[in-house]
Amino acid sequence: MTTLEARIDRLESLDAIRQLPAKYALALDMRDMDAMVSLFPADVRVGKGASGRAALRAYMDRTLRSPFTGTSHHIGGHVIEFDDPDHAHGVVYSKNEHETPVAGGADEWVIMQMMYVDDYIRQDGRWYFARRLPLYWYATDLNKPPVGDNKMRWPGTDPVEGNFHKLFPSYAEFWAREGDHGGPVAEPAPLEGFLNAMRRGAAAPKVKVRAD
Repeated sequence: MTTLEARIDRLESLDAIRQLPAKYALALDMRDMDAMVSLFPADVRVGKGASGRAALRAYMDRTLRSPFTGTSHHIGGHVIEFDDPDHAHGVVYSKNEHETPVAGGADEWVIMQMMYVDDYIRQDGRWYFARRLPLYWYATDLNKPPVGDNKMRWPGTDPVEGNFHKLFPSYAEFWAREGDHGGPVAEPAPLEGFLNAMRRGAAAPKVKVRAD
């Protein structure tokens, strides 16, 4: 492609990729499983031993019946970087609300803050999610602010620590020192390397995936 064609293709790809999380949220909240799985490639992996949209649809259908009845996903900032014209990766914030039945008690309204770490792929001219890794900061009843440790406080389960900051070493480094580190200010990251610069080689944490 010429330089102009490449720039136009990049802009169109950015717009298509930005649409994916919004479409995912709408399909998830409306429980349209066919629409949701259409955002993934036909050979999408589902766990360790299954693949395909039908397997993903069956998994999500089971998952979304418990532990919540209704959800609303609010999409926030979205950073997208390209590996090549047909592959990209990104991070997108999501703040979610859940109506959650509680055994033997009144239902709870659980709010959650998280981010998705995504890989994207273009096949036959169309962009899809190749992979979604959810990183959670907190989950708690609307009337119970999640101050303190172990902010993942899902009704009926023991509180645990989230993994919201685990992909980016800077958070732990910031709190491990007394003040500014005093070294030289780093040069701005390359155009398609901001996220990789922030990760500094950190491996993705292991995540127990929820439906969110």
